[in-house]
Amino acid sequence: MSAPAIDARTAHAAGVERLLESYRAVPADAPVRLAKPTSNLFRSRARTNGRGLDTSGLTHVIEVDPVARTADVAGMCTYEDLVAATLPFSLAPLVVPQLKTITLGGAVTGLGIESTSFRNGLPHESVTEMDILTGAGDVVTASAADHPDLFRAFPNSYGTLGYAVRLRIELEPLMPFVALTHVRFRALADLMAAMDLIVSTGRFDGLRVDYLDGVVFSADESYLCIGTQTAASGPVSDYTRQQIFYRSIRHDDAVTEDRLTVHDYLWRWDADWFWCSQAFGAQHPLVRRVWPRRYRRSRSYGTLMRLERRFDIGDRLEKLHGRPPRERVIQDIEVPVGRCAEFLEWFLVNVPIEPIWLCPLRLRDDEPWPLYPIPPHETYVNVGFWSTVPVGASEGETNRMIEREVSALDGHKSLYSDSYYSPEEFDHLYGGDTYRAVKERYDPDSRLLDLYAKAVQRR
Repeated sequence: MSAPAIDARTAHAAGVERLLESYRAVPADAPVRLAKPTSNLFRSRARTNGRGLDTSGLTHVIEVDPVARTADVAGMCTYEDLVAATLPFSLAPLVVPQLKTITLGGAVTGLGIESTSFRNGLPHESVTEMDILTGAGDVVTASAADHPDLFRAFPNSYGTLGYAVRLRIELEPLMPFVALTHVRFRALADLMAAMDLIVSTGRFDGLRVDYLDGVVFSADESYLCIGTQTAASGPVSDYTRQQIFYRSIRHDDAVTEDRLTVHDYLWRWDADWFWCSQAFGAQHPLVRRVWPRRYRRSRSYGTLMRLERRFDIGDRLEKLHGRPPRERVIQDIEVPVGRCAEFLEWFLVNVPIEPIWLCPLRLRDDEPWPLYPIPPHETYVNVGFWSTVPVGASEGETNRMIEREVSALDGHKSLYSDSYYSPEEFDHLYGGDTYRAVKERYDPDSRLLDLYAKAVQRR
């Protein structure tokens, strides 16, 4: 082991000790929470003034092993820092979620996804072991062999079964560039058929496909974005300046091509938070010229959004114009690929939000993960939509309508945003019996929040 790795492990051990000290300082009758400056959760939550756990020493990469193609990573390390540590070895995590501020621990406990998920599954499937701080105050090493019940229930538990303080993950080799092909479709059924074929074969027009996602602008304008790693040098695009990536996808021809460095490909969505930077004026040409480049990133937009929600700026502006408040519809759902065109057609008629992001996924593991039990080896499509709609007659009317449609199509919904399920529905969809058994074993005094209370009751 190299000296830097030894130093990193020493620093990590000190960080774990600070975490445990802060855990012991939390009163026995108070819930245990993390103290963290940022979050990629978008659900409303009750405010708390309670002491949080000190995670300041858990934000680094501990070691990259380029021979074994693994990395040991602290749980609060962001993917931005993780990728910066692995790229010099021409390696990357098997799935790199699209926003730089997402942490590895967060992506595992909260289910991340990206354009390699059609071949690499979800981030937790490339984890070989984790050190987890449980609700009982113990740090246990969980893997397929040790504490397998906690290991398999941890994904989608959102910190209610414990917090990952160290994760060992698999890495995969990279080439320096990504050649992109943007294919236009005029019918959603045609796009889904092409996506299904690519996932099944791993190829498009005879070429290997390394990355696959898509964007829907309307019922008759949608695209697949197909990426292939390459070592061939040549000119590349840069979407961190005046150009905007999602706008570059649109065209009238059947196919267009583009090239990015692999670094810029991994973060292609971060500079404009997909397309959500438009809400802050950051896509206006004049504003963009004076908006500092270092602030064109998800962290900045997330800070602005949290300020907006804290002071209800959007609702105040609507009231100023004589309009009612708007309902936030910020969701990612998964439906089987054979039902996705049906869902999109329904969505475009009933929910006034576009564009819509598409990302196919296929679990690698042979068994379902109990808290998000989609069948393995079957293709699902993640559908992401993030905006607001006119408020309905009841709280969360549009979100509830989407939940019902997703369930009717044998799909699932991510829990990072507002949910409205009944306890019975939630138990059925998110492995209630397994969750309670693991919760009782590793958090017998309920020091951590309950998943339903956190995801639906907004605690």
